[in-house]
Amino acid sequence: MSVVVNPLQRALIEKAGHDNGFEHVLPAHGDTVILASARHRSSATMVPLVAGFEVRFQPASPALLPELLRSFKPWALGDGAFCVPTLANLSMLLRRAASLSQALPNQAVRDYHTAVAQALTDLPSESESTEVERLVRQRVGQNLYRDALMIYWGGACAVTGVTVAEALRASHAKPWAQCADDVERLDSFNGFLLAAQLDALFDRFLISFDDDGNLLVAGRISPKDLHLLGIHSGMALRWVANEHRPYLRWHRERFLLGT
Repeated sequence: MSVVVNPLQRALIEKAGHDNGFEHVLPAHGDTVILASARHRSSATMVPLVAGFEVRFQPASPALLPELLRSFKPWALGDGAFCVPTLANLSMLLRRAASLSQALPNQAVRDYHTAVAQALTDLPSESESTEVERLVRQRVGQNLYRDALMIYWGGACAVTGVTVAEALRASHAKPWAQCADDVERLDSFNGFLLAAQLDALFDRFLISFDDDGNLLVAGRISPKDLHLLGIHSGMALRWVANEHRPYLRWHRERFLLGT
């Protein structure tokens, strides 16, 4: 049951939003508080309850709500709404929603075009060429793609859970050069954050994953080498979203050609 929001509650909600990726407060009626951001296009509508808060998201990407359910299913009410019991829980939910909203495809492409335009503007005029522009686009895109995967996978390898950032690589399932457009190139679901040895093998189609995320290994890699690489049977992706599967199938086809 909703309650009348008092000035202190409103201030605490607004601060939780400001500190966790929803820095703008939009006009709203009654006891509703609506938060948004200039950094992504999702918004969150909040109503204080007798115990906790009801939060309803208007997602910029259709993938946002399924991803939030992965982490916050016990709080889910359905239809994009969550009931969180404390202000600390509210902050956690908003922070993950804001991070995902920036990492998921729609926002990533917008950020990419903005960053490329700025990078090209900053180039000295004598450096302008088609090849330089191509390299700028690839560098900016790959940096944004890594940032997006770091956010999506929580800074941990999608298989091992390793959190040493220097040892992690943003691996495309469908390689950059073979993607149809920028949407595919920057799609957070077109690949995985992998520890360096897994990335090297995944990039060369020496390992792949089935639709449930179970590791597949090319027959030409010996058991000895697998052991030395720290790769063993039973390894799997920590989760697989439906959006991963078309890219996994593409990668698996190339993997099977070489096995």
